[in-house]
Amino acid sequence: MAVSGKTTVTSAGTAVALGSQAVYAALLVKALAGNTGVVYVGNDGAGDVSSANGFELGAGEVAVFDYVSDLSRLMVDAAVSGEGVCWLVIGMV
Repeated sequence: MAVSGKTTVTSAGTAVALGSQAVYAALLVKALAGNTGVVYVGNDGAGDVSSANGFELGAGEVAVFDYVSDLSRLMVDAAVSGEGVCWLVIGMV
């Protein structure tokens, strides 16, 4: 199992899953330092996230999720194409 990774949003306004693996642990998500716009992290319940409902992260900002069962449950969108986040599993169950 990978314990870290990077997710890039190819087209701004089109959310992508953070990843595709089971995690069953806490997770740290950090907006890439080189981002020029904000990224949005979350899930609206229908497998999407946007500027209207996502947790907003500016370049270098961090969000910690207490427990994530699978990376595919977290979605990422970006205001600028090609920007994204990196992630790190910070607790193993």
